[in-house]
Amino acid sequence: MKNDFSDPLTKMDPLGYGSGTGSNFSFAYDNAAFSDRILTIQIVPNSKSDGEGCSSTAGDLDRKRKRRREETSKQNDVLTQREDEVLNCTMLDTEFLAYENQDEEAVAIAEESSSGVEMTTDHPGGGVASKSTDSFTYLNSAAALSVKTIRINSAILAAQSPFFYKLFSNGMRESESEKQLVTVQIYASEEAAFIKLLQFMYSNTLSTITATAMLDVLMAADKFEVASCMRHCSRLLLNLPMTCESASLFLNLPSSVSITDAVQPLLDAAKQFLAAHFKDITKFQVEVLNLPIAGFEAVLCNDDLQVASEDVVYDFVLKWARTHYPNLEERREILGSRLCHLIRFPYMTCSKLRKVLTCNDFDPELASKNVLGALFFKAEAPHRQRLLVAEEGNASCSSFVERAYKFRPIKVVNFELPFQHCIVYLDLKRQECNNLFPAGRIYSQAFHLGGQVFHLSAHCNMDQQNSFHWFGMFLSMQEKGLETFTVDFDFAALTTLSEDYLSRYKGSHTFTRGKGDGFRNLVGIPWTTFIAEGSVYFINGILRVRAVLTVRQ
Repeated sequence: MKNDFSDPLTKMDPLGYGSGTGSNFSFAYDNAAFSDRILTIQIVPNSKSDGEGCSSTAGDLDRKRKRRREETSKQNDVLTQREDEVLNCTMLDTEFLAYENQDEEAVAIAEESSSGVEMTTDHPGGGVASKSTDSFTYLNSAAALSVKTIRINSAILAAQSPFFYKLFSNGMRESESEKQLVTVQIYASEEAAFIKLLQFMYSNTLSTITATAMLDVLMAADKFEVASCMRHCSRLLLNLPMTCESASLFLNLPSSVSITDAVQPLLDAAKQFLAAHFKDITKFQVEVLNLPIAGFEAVLCNDDLQVASEDVVYDFVLKWARTHYPNLEERREILGSRLCHLIRFPYMTCSKLRKVLTCNDFDPELASKNVLGALFFKAEAPHRQRLLVAEEGNASCSSFVERAYKFRPIKVVNFELPFQHCIVYLDLKRQECNNLFPAGRIYSQAFHLGGQVFHLSAHCNMDQQNSFHWFGMFLSMQEKGLETFTVDFDFAALTTLSEDYLSRYKGSHTFTRGKGDGFRNLVGIPWTTFIAEGSVYFINGILRVRAVLTVRQ
C-alpha cells in the first residue's frame, strides 16, 4: 500500500493505519476459510453509573470518563504484577497481563494505547494462565453475562488498526497445531458498537444505523485506533441534520491526539451550528445556560454574537459558572482556565470593569491582569489597537476583536474641574452606517455625566420637508435619575480634510427622563453623498464622531 506522506494522518502514522485498506473483505468476516484466529468476546454488565449505549448528553460523557478514570485507579491499586508485564489493549479501562510460556519469563510489553485497557492470559478458572497460549481475557471473567466467538483474520485487523497490529505482533509463540485464541471483555452497552466496528474493518462500510449508534461506533473506533472508521462515521454524521443536543455531544467526544484530524470536520460543524443558532443569546438564555462547557465556549467565541455590550457577556459567563460550579474554588478554576478568555474585557464599560476588581468569583490577580489590559487597550491610539488585533492573527477566540454589539463601544474622558464635563468618542463602520438607511438608528454604550446616565445615537432620517435623507446625531438621558438635567453639547466629526474634529452642531438642552435632543443633519450633506465612496467623513472606512458635554451649573 502506497502511503501519502503529505497527509497529516500519514505523517502521524507512517504505517498507514489511518487510511484503511480501501478493499472489501466482508466475505472473510467470521469465515473459517479466511480466518487464522478466534476472537472470544466476554460481555459483562454495565457499571451502575453507565447508561445504555452512547450517552445522550455531553455532560454524561464527561461523568462517564471521570468514573472510568476512578475505576482504573482503583484497579491499578490491586494489580501487583510488574509494569513490564502490562499491555494496554481493549475497550475497558482496566489492565491486562500477558504471559508467553510456562517455561519462559513473561515477555515485557509496555506499549501504551489510547484505549487504556487491560489484558491477561486466559485460564479455565478465570485467573492467570499457567499454560502456553496466545489467549487474552479480563481478570474478572466470572462476571461475564455471556460469551460470543467470532473468527477473525489478524492481517485484516492489523492493517486497519495500530492496536491490533501491536496485539498480534507482541512476540507470542505457539505451535501451528494450536488454535490461537484472543479474548476481550466489553460492557453490554458496547457490544453492538464493537461488532459494527469489526464488520467495518472488513468491509469499510457501515450498515444503516441511527445517529446514536453511529456515535457509539465512533467512540469504539477511537478506543481501538481505527482512524478510517472515525473519518467514515464523521462524514456520515455530518450528513445528518444537526441539533443543539447532537452538537453539544460531538464537542464532548473523548478524542485523543491520534484521531483529532479524523473528527475535526465534525467538531467544526458543531461549533458553527451552535454559534449560528445562539447568535442572539438574550433570546435563548435558558438554553445557553444549560449548554455544557464545550458548547458554551463555541457560542461565546463567535465574533458576530449579538449582544447589547460585552458587559452582557461578562454577566452571562458568571451566571453560567455559578450554575454549573457552585463551589467557589472549582468556579475560580474553570473561570481562569476555560472561560475568562471568552470575555473581551477591552470592550467592557469602565463601570463594569470596576466590578470585576471586586468580584469574588475571579482570582484577584487574574482580575487585575484583565482589567489593566483592558484599560491599556482603551488608551491606545486606533492604529495601535488595529495592530494588537492583527497580532492575535487567527486565534480561535480573540480578546481584541470587536463583536457586533447592539450598543456601540465608546471612549469617554471625564473631567470634574473646573466644571463637570466629558468628551465622548464614537466610531462607526461604513457598513453600520449603510444599515441605518432608510430610517434606522444605532445607540452607543451608556456613559455617566453628573450622576446621570446618557447615550448617543446615530440616525438616518428625513428632513422636515421629507425631501432628503440625512445623517443625524442625538443625545438622550435614561429614565432613571433626576427629573430634569441641563447639558450643553458640541457634536463634531473628523474628516480627511482636517487634522482635528470639526464642530458641526452646538446646543443646550434641559433633559427629562427618557428624552433626547440633537441634530437631524449633522454633516450638512444628503445621505447619498455622505455614504458614497470617497466621502470625506470616512477615514479607512470609519466615521469618527466626538461629543463634548458640559453640565450647566
